[in-house]
Amino acid sequence: MEAKNEATAQAAEWIRDADALLITAGAGMGVDSGLPDFRGNEGLWRAYPALGARRCSFESIANPDAFRDDPAFAWGFYGHRLKCYRAAQPHAGFEVLLRWAACMQHGAFVYTSNVDGQFQKAGFQDHRIVECHGSIHHLQCVRLCNRDIWPADGFEPMVDEAACRMVGELPRCPHCGGLARPNILMFWDHVWLEERTDRQMMRLQRWMDQVGRLVVVEVGAGTALPTIRRFSERHGPRVVRINARESQIDPAIGIGIAGGALDTLRVIDAVVAA
Repeated sequence: MEAKNEATAQAAEWIRDADALLITAGAGMGVDSGLPDFRGNEGLWRAYPALGARRCSFESIANPDAFRDDPAFAWGFYGHRLKCYRAAQPHAGFEVLLRWAACMQHGAFVYTSNVDGQFQKAGFQDHRIVECHGSIHHLQCVRLCNRDIWPADGFEPMVDEAACRMVGELPRCPHCGGLARPNILMFWDHVWLEERTDRQMMRLQRWMDQVGRLVVVEVGAGTALPTIRRFSERHGPRVVRINARESQIDPAIGIGIAGGALDTLRVIDAVVAA
């Protein structure tokens, strides 16, 4: 407990001293908003029993081949997720991060592997967010007849949740009329259009060139897909890693605090305010 208190105090000191906040977030950031983190097949199958009945792994459903082999099934999974993310309300931890950023000269920038759009919904500016794996709120053509990426705003998925199948009209490419898919980087995905994310990364780099005293607050990023953790570590040495199960970090890079997103952010915020 003493070590955790020391880490919390150190995190608060870094946050008070920083002129810029880089927020790096994985699936654990959304758990307190009621969103699943799909930790292993067991977690996926609890959320989607129809996938469990078919012994369908996350790698096989989060795969561009799924849209070719059984598009109604693939869109049953992604359509349901789209509905859930639209309905979800960001937890109060997002407000804590916004409040810290408001006190810093250069504010905050977000780098997240989450595709749920929760940071935008919480009030973070869209031009200050990098979605390194894309966004479920944007679509692209499955056949790549063009390189357009367009919003999914007009698409209202109708899903048979028990069967995990789309029962309504599948989304179509406005150019060729073929099937559309989410603009999300999937497993073994050679046809993901990265232009939107590339533009986001250019804006992040321009922001990084301005900052002086950067603090990185990483929330809910695990080791199974270590993209976020590695990105955080490249921007040390003042990295605050918040993770319920895997908070370990090289002391030369930062500090780790074991805990969930909302509770830990609140605890740090109380020390920052004090």
